[in-house]
Order: sequence, then C-alpha cells, then structure tokens
Amino acid sequence: MSRLERDFQSRLIRELKDIFKGCIIMKNDSSYIQGIPDLLILYKDKWAALEVKKSATASHRPNQEYYVELMDEMSFASFIYPENKEEVLYELQQTLFSRR
Repeated sequence: MSRLERDFQSRLIRELKDIFKGCIIMKNDSSYIQGIPDLLILYKDKWAALEVKKSATASHRPNQEYYVELMDEMSFASFIYPENKEEVLYELQQTLFSRR
C-alpha cells in the first residue's frame, strides 16, 4: 500500500469512527481473500465494506470489482478515494443510519 493510500486510509478510519460512534472497523487481510475490500465497518445491526484507493485513477487489483459489487448487493460496499469521499460517506450514512 502506498504512503498516500495509507495516510488517506488512516484519516478515513478516524472520520468513520467520529460519524459512526461505537462502530468497529476491521482491516481485512488481502492475502487471505485476494480482492476483498480493505475495511469492514460494523455498526449496530448493519455492516459495510470499503475498498480504499489513493485516487480515482488508482488501478484495481484482480477480484476487487467482483467483491465490491457482491458485498454491495448484500449490504453496502464501495470504492472510496479522496475525489468521491463525501459522496460515499453520504451514501454510507444513508445505509447505516436507516431503519429496517
């Protein structure tokens, strides 16, 4: 993971913890399931997954698109990078704060 991506991910995790008080954020091991999104967010009775990229033009590794699409059908999953962060966080809040 590049320094830019690592720095963005660290700031993002802090921001997620501020927005979703009491959430659990887990970093996934890409060597266990290649392509699985970087972060799993557990909040109350809901969950979401985020694949962190340093920019909108950063390359996708094999299987990342597959797992983001699959997990988005299950709950919520998205690629997130500085250029779309606000939009993704808005959509994430709509999902995790919604009532069933």
